[in-house]
Amino acid sequence: MEIVVAKTAGFCFGVKRAVDAVYDEINRNTHIATFGKLIHNNTFTKELKSKGVEVVNDIDSILPDTTLVIRTHGVGKNIIDKMVQKGIKYIDLTCPYVKKIHNIVHEYYENGYNIMIIGDKNHPEVMGINGWCDENAIIVYNINEINIDEIKQKPLCVVAQTTINRENFDEIINFAKNYCQNTVVFDTICSATKNRQEEAAQIAKQSDVMFVIGGKDSSNTMRLYEICKENCNLTYHLETFEDIPQNINLKNKKIGVTAGASTPCKLIEEVLQTMDEMNKNTEEMDFAQMYEQSLKTLNIGDVVKGVVVEIRPNEVIVDLGFKSDGIISASELTDDPDVKPADMLKIGDEIDVFVIGVNDAEGKTILSKKKLDSIAGWQKIEDAYENGEILEGKVVQTINGGIILLCNGTRVFVPASQASDRYMQDLNELVGETYNFRIIEVNQRRKRVVGSIRSVLVEQKKALEEKFWADCEVGKKYNGVVKSLTNFGAFVDIGGVDGLVHISELSWSRIKHPSEVVKEGDMVEVYVKEINPETKKISLGFKKAEDNPWVIAQSKFNVGDVVEAKVVRLLPFGAFVELMPSIDGLIHISQIANRRIGKPEDELSIGQTVTAKITDINWETKKISLSIRALLEPEVKEEEPAENTEDEVVYKDGDVVADDAAADDAE
Repeated sequence: MEIVVAKTAGFCFGVKRAVDAVYDEINRNTHIATFGKLIHNNTFTKELKSKGVEVVNDIDSILPDTTLVIRTHGVGKNIIDKMVQKGIKYIDLTCPYVKKIHNIVHEYYENGYNIMIIGDKNHPEVMGINGWCDENAIIVYNINEINIDEIKQKPLCVVAQTTINRENFDEIINFAKNYCQNTVVFDTICSATKNRQEEAAQIAKQSDVMFVIGGKDSSNTMRLYEICKENCNLTYHLETFEDIPQNINLKNKKIGVTAGASTPCKLIEEVLQTMDEMNKNTEEMDFAQMYEQSLKTLNIGDVVKGVVVEIRPNEVIVDLGFKSDGIISASELTDDPDVKPADMLKIGDEIDVFVIGVNDAEGKTILSKKKLDSIAGWQKIEDAYENGEILEGKVVQTINGGIILLCNGTRVFVPASQASDRYMQDLNELVGETYNFRIIEVNQRRKRVVGSIRSVLVEQKKALEEKFWADCEVGKKYNGVVKSLTNFGAFVDIGGVDGLVHISELSWSRIKHPSEVVKEGDMVEVYVKEINPETKKISLGFKKAEDNPWVIAQSKFNVGDVVEAKVVRLLPFGAFVELMPSIDGLIHISQIANRRIGKPEDELSIGQTVTAKITDINWETKKISLSIRALLEPEVKEEEPAENTEDEVVYKDGDVVADDAAADDAE
């Protein structure tokens, strides 16, 4: 015979908390009564009665000097108010999960929402929840009970009985959302219930016989029985060990055992002991003892090994091999805010964890992975400090006076003066980036570590600088990063050293500021124009010869071509037109019309597009002459010896300064 006992069998946290509190009051000789059965288990109720604990269902029947216990199911607000009004002393042992539902329902009801409770309308938990919305909740157990017109009247807030069937819940939610667009849903199904049901189904699938222990009037026990029955034909519901069928053959069978949330451990032990006695001729171990071992508790400070069984957005569930699973919150996995639980772990991973809390508000064991990582990482930090080793860390936070690096699970403080090799006005620029650093101070007593990024950068920059000057030569190309911009150019880091690209080298066309071409952080390809090893000054080129507009123009324009061009400037001696970006040509005043004109403005305006013929090109001096007149009439010889109509145009650096006629007028 092999027996598998569900780790989730027996009291949940809320029930255990209530039972322990009642026994504490009994030990104080307090005269107490419970408002309804403390738990749905007749055997336990009889035991409490033998100790003087009465069950009452009406507040008016409570005797003087009696302390009333509110059970885990909770009660409505009207009952609380009535107890306060009557001055009745009470202990509120409502399960924290249920209390959370009370708060949700009360808040949303006060804000004008319809309240829908998915559950059994006759269950005390549901009745208590309904009492927090003036008993006006819409209570449904399946979609057939939903009145569509009713849920469409107002915004809808949906909660669930903590022990309700997950399939029922999902089906009703999907249905409600289709008919009520303004629906707020709170998944209030108890995680312990969900885990208990999932584990029961898994064990039942693998068992020959399944025993479900718990009261006949316990809804969560009955649901466990239904689930197990679906997965194992020989499933029995036991209230006590006396319900075990006497004629059942357990030899060589695999037997699964689970129990409802309101089932005392004593009843589970009695069932196991009975089975052990029924199989006493075998060499199987004492399964009651095995169950006791499964109840072994953990202490704060313990380091235990566990297996990841579930990964949620903000936490990880770990099977510790004990009665309850452990939880690692995202904040206890790592200090890196960018790393999510799914990035670090996967289901089935075996990990070591540090116990930082037991039996929290939900009865869970609280674990930390980052604490162990920090302990292990501390030794690496000390070794790196002794050896001067360079480490790698990620900036996770800025604080007053510096930044925090995360390295091997250890937080390292880097002062602002050590965060970079240059002044940084905003250290937030570093957050999320990974840097090499060196430990410069370790305080063992205060567990304080100080690091320096700057010292590593300075060393790296010095090594790169030495390499650069050893290999550098005029004309050599580099891929660099734009570090800063000035009015006269851009400084580019080309590998440990900075060079200047003068503003005139950034573009073939005229620009007013380097930011018109590049910005800080841009990757650019540059080449060395001039170097001075003594002054360590480097002049860089950025413009490419093949991008020179005059080079491009040579392949596009020839004397005799007829082109369309836009008028860009008007001067006394003619009009300049744009043939292509950065390439202008001159239409002399004598070539604008087929008659004599006083000034170019008489025929042309800036922005006008004209058709003209290229009459002359001088690529060396970068001059192009055009004529509109040549297209208006054939060239004819002038009869009058007119004044020189082809006054010489004076250029400087490719720009027109004046012509001879204008110069004569000036004199």
